[in-house]
Amino acid sequence: MIDFSAVTAVFSVYIVGVVIPGPNFVAVAHKSVSATRRDAFALVAGIVVVNLFWATCAILGVGVVFAIFPWVAIAVKLAGAGYLIWFGLRLIRSAGTRPMAVQNVSASSGFGSAFMQGVATNIANPKSIAFYAAVFSTAAPAHVRAPTFLAMLATVGVVASCWYGGVALFLSHEAVSGAYRRAQKWIDRACGAVIVALGLRQALR
Repeated sequence: MIDFSAVTAVFSVYIVGVVIPGPNFVAVAHKSVSATRRDAFALVAGIVVVNLFWATCAILGVGVVFAIFPWVAIAVKLAGAGYLIWFGLRLIRSAGTRPMAVQNVSASSGFGSAFMQGVATNIANPKSIAFYAAVFSTAAPAHVRAPTFLAMLATVGVVASCWYGGVALFLSHEAVSGAYRRAQKWIDRACGAVIVALGLRQALR
């Protein structure tokens, strides 16, 4: 039997966490305006899969692991911050130099490539790690039964898919992506600077 109070608690915490802009949002926004809609949805799929992974870890007690072995949390945090800084700097350096994608399949960089970019962005996202370890794990009760566990994961999957998918759908509209192409260099630099700032902020906290 599903514990709906536990599922509701997870929903109320998660929906607030997912809509707060962070590296995942920036990655989805940039992919949506700079590549095909198919690639944007592939990146969203990668982010959703990792969200399900972190949610599973949180429910099973990753917060306890980090509490017992704080060096693991520090190592994960620094590795994630390093990835974000590297990714942001690469985006700044390549601003305006890549071919401008159009909304067709031939311009696609490949579903697998975009999917793995979403996985890499989220798996190294310090915001996600901290949220699931410190906040989500508190909302999710320990030792839940299988139906409740699956309902919690379904909640995470549906909310993440709807939010990031909606962002990708809106920003990949031709009018929006066309505006991006007209100011590609400066938008790329702004996105890169935001990602670098997020990485530095996490590394220095």
